[in-house]
Amino acid sequence: MRRLTPPLHLLRAFATTVRFGSITRAAESLHLTQSAVSKQILELERWVGVTLFERIRKRLSLTPAGMRYEATIRPLLVQLEEATLDLITSIDGGGVLNLSTLPTFGAKWLIPRLPTFQAAYPQLTLKFVPYVQGYDFHRTDLDCSILFGDGHWPGVMSDYLVGQEVVLIAPPRALLKSPLKKASDIAKFVLLQHVTVPQAWVRWCQLHEVHGVNPLAGPQLDQYHSLIRAVAAGMGVALVPRCLVNDDIANGLVTLPLDDGYLGDMGYYLCYPESRGHLEPLVNFRKWLLKECGAV
Repeated sequence: MRRLTPPLHLLRAFATTVRFGSITRAAESLHLTQSAVSKQILELERWVGVTLFERIRKRLSLTPAGMRYEATIRPLLVQLEEATLDLITSIDGGGVLNLSTLPTFGAKWLIPRLPTFQAAYPQLTLKFVPYVQGYDFHRTDLDCSILFGDGHWPGVMSDYLVGQEVVLIAPPRALLKSPLKKASDIAKFVLLQHVTVPQAWVRWCQLHEVHGVNPLAGPQLDQYHSLIRAVAAGMGVALVPRCLVNDDIANGLVTLPLDDGYLGDMGYYLCYPESRGHLEPLVNFRKWLLKECGAV
């Protein structure tokens, strides 16, 4: 009976050519000659008995069959590479942990602390999956994700990390056009909004008994990093998790005029499906994270 699995090097040549759209670039990536890659693609077509590329005036374009085949084998090749990497790095308490994180939290809080993690778990490899809105733990390349919310996501275990303490930040003193010494002074400023927390200024005004301002008015930005940069540029004032701005305050990029933080309803959580909670890389990463956050 004929085997239905083509040789791996033929599949790699095919997938790499599709990815780069060029035999020349595929050859450079695979450290082969153009002739070798062309021969491997032709050999794969003979092997499967199907034309995968149309060759028109020395240009390649996928046939409909080639498009379907490439879309199917691409994730399989990725899984094979990940399984091999996990095997190679799984010695001495290592392994691979596939995670995603919100960009601002990753840049401002997580990454500056990762040298400590590397020192504690030198054999464990973190692989950051591109962050997308939401999460999909049905994917084989995602073990956990750091999300922002109230801690409740269907079918997901979650551990609170940081972020519930919210503070008001203002431009640096050189750009502060009006004094901001009491809560009612915000009436002189543009209120910068975060689209994920549309009621933040409403709650702040209620807590501080501020009236005569529209707490829902103002530019809306989709990332805390953008809010912080907008405040630093003098656009207005904003409410942000304190854990994201401690370094900016210390460096004088923004100011903390009132220093009257309050606890919000949302924060950053480590989220993962219960079925993966036992994985050693995730167990070690979770233990380190909670320790960094003072939860254990």
